[in-house]
Amino acid sequence: MRPIALSLVALVALLHAGFLVLEMFLWRTRARRVFSMSAEQAEATAALAANQGLYNGFLAAGLVWALASGPEFAPRATFFLACAVLAGVYGGLTVRRTILLVQALPAALALVALRLG
Repeated sequence: MRPIALSLVALVALLHAGFLVLEMFLWRTRARRVFSMSAEQAEATAALAANQGLYNGFLAAGLVWALASGPEFAPRATFFLACAVLAGVYGGLTVRRTILLVQALPAALALVALRLG
């Protein structure tokens, strides 16, 4: 189960790195299509999205740190995965339900695999 847990943690880290790129650098282009926003909406929310992207980057960095930390892997990964689940649930309830599937579910599966491993 440990290889599955490691793979899922790496996947969640990659997802959050992707969210960083989408929210910090592609907000006015690709994110407009992803979130069905007008150019005006994207422009008005760009600074907020960039801030949100930075937080996603911190989650990705924390998960990479956990992966690289050897014996201290599980507690660190648990903390950052729990943060990702909570952020995904909040986003799913307040922004768009698909965030539950894209952000919260992978992190929750990684947490379960981590606990079973």
